[in-house]
Amino acid sequence: MLKNWAPEERPEKEEIKERLKAASQKLYELQMKIKEHKLPVLVLFEGWGASGKGSSIGKVIKNIDPRFFKVATMSAPTEEELRRPFLYRYFKQIPEAGKFTFLDSGWMEQTCKDCLDGLKGEAYAKRIDSIKRFERQLTDNGYLVLKFFMEIDKEEQTRRMNALLDSKDTDWRVAEFDRWQNEHYKKCRKIFDKYLTDTNTSTAPWYIIDATDKKWAELQILETMVSNIEVAMQNSGHSTPLLQNVFPLVKMPKLSEIELEGKEISDEDYKAELKQLQKKLGELHNRLYRKRIPVIITYEGWDAAGKGGNIKRITEALDPRGFEVHPIASPEPHEKSRHYLWRFWTRLPKDGHIAIFDRTWYGRVMVERLEGFCSENDWKRAYNEMNEFEKELSDWGAVIIKFWVQIDKDTQLARFTDRQNNPEKQWKITDEDWRNREKWDAYEGAINEMLTKTSTVYAPWYILESVDKKYARIKALKIVIEQLEKALK
Repeated sequence: MLKNWAPEERPEKEEIKERLKAASQKLYELQMKIKEHKLPVLVLFEGWGASGKGSSIGKVIKNIDPRFFKVATMSAPTEEELRRPFLYRYFKQIPEAGKFTFLDSGWMEQTCKDCLDGLKGEAYAKRIDSIKRFERQLTDNGYLVLKFFMEIDKEEQTRRMNALLDSKDTDWRVAEFDRWQNEHYKKCRKIFDKYLTDTNTSTAPWYIIDATDKKWAELQILETMVSNIEVAMQNSGHSTPLLQNVFPLVKMPKLSEIELEGKEISDEDYKAELKQLQKKLGELHNRLYRKRIPVIITYEGWDAAGKGGNIKRITEALDPRGFEVHPIASPEPHEKSRHYLWRFWTRLPKDGHIAIFDRTWYGRVMVERLEGFCSENDWKRAYNEMNEFEKELSDWGAVIIKFWVQIDKDTQLARFTDRQNNPEKQWKITDEDWRNREKWDAYEGAINEMLTKTSTVYAPWYILESVDKKYARIKALKIVIEQLEKALK
C-alpha cells in the first residue's frame, strides 16, 4: 500500500481552514446521533514515530463531548498482558455502544515490532488471520473501525525528532524505538507496507494520512471520520452476511440419543475414585503452572443438572491461587453495550492458570436466541464467531474443555420439586427456571444445533450424563485429567 500510495494534492491554507471548520462542526453534531444510533466507534492511529498520532487525537477529541470518548495509549505490553492472548488487551479497550475509543497505536505497531524481532512465516500468517477476524467480528457486530496510518518521509521524521530532542521538556517524547526506526527507515517501511496490505479489508480499510502538514492531516482525518460515521448510521440494522464454518468438526449425537440409564456409580466406588482423581488433578495443576499452560473449562447444561457440584469437585483439587470460577448471569448494562464476547475476553486466565465458566458465550445461541435478546442474524452468525474465538484461544496454547451436563425432563422435575420443598435449597429455584422448563423442546432443538456446529477438533464438547451426579463428577474429572496430561506431554 505505501509502495503505490501517492498523497492527494494539498489544498490552499484558506480552503483547509474552511473545510476544517465545517468538518469539526459536523463531527460535533454527529456525536449525539452516534449516541442515539448506539454506534460504537473504534479509531486506531498508527504510523511513524513523530508523525503526530497523539496530537491528531488531541485535535479530534476537541470536537467531542468528553463523556462520550476514551483515549488509550497502547505502549509495550506489560508482563501481565504478555501472559494472555495477543488480542486480550485490545479487546478490553473496545467502546460501549454510542461512544468512541481512540487508540494511540495498537495491534499494528506491536505486530510490526514482533516482525522485526523474528515473527514470520506461519506464525505471522496466524497473527494476521487473528487480527482480520478480530476486526471483522467488530464490524459484523455493528462497530465502526477506522484505521489511520500517519505517513511522513525520513527527512520529515528526522526534522521533527531533532526539534523534540532539542528541548529537555520534549526529548522524552522520542522513544528508543523511534530513533531505531529512523535509522532503519527503509526496513521498517517494507514491514509497514506488507502489514497494511495484508490487513486492508473492505469492512476495515486503511486510510493513509499525509501527515507532512498538521492542519492538512487533521482535515483528512476529520473528513474521513465524518463520511464513515454517516455511512455506518445509514447501514445500521442491516443484516451481515453469514460465513461458512471453516473449522473441522467432531460429530455429536442428538440429546435424545444420549443413553442416561445405567450411568451410575456406587457410593463406595465414588469416594475411592474421587480421592484418587482429585490427588492426580492437584499434581497436574502444579505442572500446568510451571509450564505456563492456560486452561479454560466451560459448563453448560440443563437447570438443576448438577453443574455447581461438578465444578466444586474439580476446584477442591486445585490450588486456590491458580484458578477462578466465573458464574455467568445476564450481562450488566456496560457488558450489554459491547460486543457479546467482551465479557468473556476480559475474564480469560493468565497462562498457567485455570478459568472455569459456569455458563458461557453459548448463551448467545440458547437463551438469547430463544428469548429474542438478539436478532436471528446475530445468533446465526455467532456459531462461526465462537469457533473463531476458541481457535484464537487454542492457538494461544490454551486447553479448552467444554461440558454439556445432560439430564432428562423427569429428573429435572424431581430436582426442581426437591428444591421448592426444601427451605435450604429454595434459593436455587426461580420462576425463570420453571418458565424455561416449559420451553424444553425449543431449547433441546437449539442445543442440538449448538453441539453440531461448535464441537471442533480443538474445542470439542463432552457430554456428562448426570442423572447420577456422582457419575458425572467422576467422568468430568477423568476427562480433565486426560486432556491436561495430553497437553503436558
